[in-house]
Amino acid sequence: MAGPLAGIKVLEFTQIIAGPFGGMMLADMGADVIKVEPVEGEPWRVALEFIPGESKTYMSLNRGKRSLPLDLTSPEAVEIIHRMIPEIDVVVINARPDVPNKLGIDYETLSSINPRIIYCDNTAFGRSGPDSYRPGYDLIIQAMSGLMAAEGKIRNGVPQLITSTAVADFATGIAIAWGVCAALFHRERTGRGQKVETTLLGTALGVQTGSFMEIDAFDAERRAEFLAVLNAMRELGASYEEMHEQYVQIVSPWRGGNIYYRTYQASDGALAVACLSDRLRKRVADVLGIDDPRFSPEFDPFDEGTIAYSEKLVEEAEELFRERTVQEWLDIFDGVGVPAGPVRYIQELLEDEQVEANGLSVELEHTLAGRVKMVGPIIGMSETPLEATSASPALGEHTDEILLAMGYSQEEISGMKTDGITR
Repeated sequence: MAGPLAGIKVLEFTQIIAGPFGGMMLADMGADVIKVEPVEGEPWRVALEFIPGESKTYMSLNRGKRSLPLDLTSPEAVEIIHRMIPEIDVVVINARPDVPNKLGIDYETLSSINPRIIYCDNTAFGRSGPDSYRPGYDLIIQAMSGLMAAEGKIRNGVPQLITSTAVADFATGIAIAWGVCAALFHRERTGRGQKVETTLLGTALGVQTGSFMEIDAFDAERRAEFLAVLNAMRELGASYEEMHEQYVQIVSPWRGGNIYYRTYQASDGALAVACLSDRLRKRVADVLGIDDPRFSPEFDPFDEGTIAYSEKLVEEAEELFRERTVQEWLDIFDGVGVPAGPVRYIQELLEDEQVEANGLSVELEHTLAGRVKMVGPIIGMSETPLEATSASPALGEHTDEILLAMGYSQEEISGMKTDGITR
């Protein structure tokens, strides 16, 4: 069975994470994705490369694509693009706002050639507003969107980035694939293409739904108080650590101990327990044999006595968890229906039974690197299953194949390679 996007042709002008990840998901859906990259290769090909022109970061984000290196500052290269566009369904681009116009690959130019084109334009901040001209990476967006401050990790007096994943980048990659699929559906009904705009800033705000929301009756006064204090402290030259303490005191006044949604040290490792309802919390309390005032009708989460008692409960729970192994706790919580799981390293999941059972890993053969095992498609579809068809392409691996299919002769292609237009 073919994937849901079989027959769809995608031209991808992307680098680093968000755009490549979005393009890879379209490839998993069956689209023919041609990745246009600089003649020397995109930057992440050489980021910690283990063989010339190949790195794990690049390979992990570009499977299922064909490589077409082009020097887009060359009129001949742009002519190649313009000749391709009538046969292309989707363009995905992430570049500084001024770049597409300069190169002649902006939406207006390409849609004039093919009005049915779906053009997904990803930027850091969007095409409007005072920051629209600025480039930006995940770190900058974490800082400017509130994600970093909300994380609360402070070292040497300054906030630290979320390091486990580039959360804004990867979430934006999903938004790119989502937007493209919706636009293709709209085109199927109307025959009209359109421009899809995604931004790292928008995605970073989108994954903070509750924090970004403000309810006048509940939040407005507290927010105004915090902003007044924050501005005053900045004028006085207060440290970030001092300002963050005010954030915690004013915006998050509930300081009671958390024993129901956190990780614990067991006798032989660590585990996580996740209870988001009082029904589940009560089961944990009963298992631990602790008396939690939250289950009393008179419970006041802001009472100082309650807060102090809750902090003692944390110490008590931590001591209890150290008395058993991780597996013993998992067996106990499975028995009472409490969500829990071991804390593991990603390397442990490469051959994990649960991962394998759900088809979440695939093995592919890379032209230069050999066998590659990596995360497979992240969704399943019964009638149009997704498939990781090939590993990431070597730089220029498909140049001849693509240009010959467009009608260029082998002699013309060789000449363009000699002139540095392609590779």
